[in-house]
Amino acid sequence: MSSAPLKEQELKEARPEFDRPEFDRSGRSKTAANHSEKRLVVVGSGVQEENHFVRALSDHSFELRKTKVDTLQINVGKMCNLTCQHCHVEAGPNRTEIMTPSTFDQLFALAERLEIKTVDLTGGAPEMNPDFKNFVRGFRKVGCEVIVRSNLTILVEPGYEDYIDFFVEQGIHVIASLPCYTEGAVDAQRGDGVFDASIKALQLLNEAGYGRENGKLLLDLVYNPGGASLPAAQNELELSYKKELMKHFDVSFNSLYTITNLPIGRFYSDLKKQGTAEVYDQLLRDSFNPQTVSKLMCANTLNISWDGWVYDCDFNQMLELPMSREQKALHVCDLLESDEVEGLAIATGNHCFGCTAGTGSSCGGELV
Repeated sequence: MSSAPLKEQELKEARPEFDRPEFDRSGRSKTAANHSEKRLVVVGSGVQEENHFVRALSDHSFELRKTKVDTLQINVGKMCNLTCQHCHVEAGPNRTEIMTPSTFDQLFALAERLEIKTVDLTGGAPEMNPDFKNFVRGFRKVGCEVIVRSNLTILVEPGYEDYIDFFVEQGIHVIASLPCYTEGAVDAQRGDGVFDASIKALQLLNEAGYGRENGKLLLDLVYNPGGASLPAAQNELELSYKKELMKHFDVSFNSLYTITNLPIGRFYSDLKKQGTAEVYDQLLRDSFNPQTVSKLMCANTLNISWDGWVYDCDFNQMLELPMSREQKALHVCDLLESDEVEGLAIATGNHCFGCTAGTGSSCGGELV
C-alpha cells in the first residue's frame, strides 16, 4: 500500500512491475458491455459507424488536438453501491475492476511531471476503492486540487461514516450526482431509497461546512435529464434546485452542473428499448453548436482507466477509444517515458455530438 508518491527515478528503478501491457480494444469492449444494444460492443467489434462528428468539425474548419494538459480525470474502479439507469460506465456492485496502488504510484509521478493542477476521481463510487484515502493524500502531497465525484449515498453506508471528515481534512471538492430535487424522479432513475439517502448525505456535508456561500469547502451538484432530451438552461435549474432543496430539506450547495447524457452504455441500451435511440442521435447531431468546440474539456484533460490506459475523456474510455501516438494506444507507462501529448489528435465519434449540442456539456456543466 502506498503511503507517499514515488519520485520518477524510484519508478524507473522499480520498472519491472510497470512493464507496458498490450491493448486489446475488441476484448475490452466486449467485457465492458455484453450485448449489441449498448454501442460499446458495436464499436469494439470493428463494426464502426460513419463518423459524422469529424465532418461537422471540418465544415467549420475545426481540428481537435490536445493543448497543455492541466487535469487528470481518473476512474479508480467500476464498483458502485448503485446501479443507475443512466450510467454510461455501467458501474454496479458486481463490477470488480479496481485501480491498484502501483498504478497510482505512476500517476503521482505523472501529475508531478506534468504539473497537474486538478485531479478528478471518478468511478463507480470512487470511495469504494480500498486505497482511496491514500490516493487522495498522495495527490495532495504533489500539490493537486482533488475533486471526488460522489453518488452521495455511499457516504451514509456502513463503513464510510468517517469519509466526510476525511473530505474536510483534505479540502476535497465534492461534485455529487442528484438528477432531480424530487424523490420520484431520482428513485426512478437511480433506485428506491436513493433520494432519501442522498438528502441525508447532503445534510451531513452541510453540517461539516460544505456548500456554504463564500465557503472554502465546495459542494456542487450534477443534473442529468431523463430520456431523449437535452438539459434545460443551467442557471434556471440551479435557482430551482437551490430554492426547493432549501425549502424542503434545509440543504445548500454552491453550483449546479447540467450534463448531457451521451448515447453509450446503459443509457443507450435504455434508449434502444424505448425505440428513441435514433431520435436522440439525430437530436444531438441537429443541435451541434460550433461555439462549444473551443471549450471542450478533452483538450486539456487526460482521462485514465482503472488499469492505466489513457483516453481523451471518460466517454472515450467507455467506448475503448484510447489516445494514441503513431497509431499506438497510450498507457501511463508510455507517458512516463515521454510525456509529450500537446498537439496529439483527439479521438472522436458520433457520441461527441453530446458534448457540443446546444449550450454544450462537460464535467463542469454548460460550455457557453
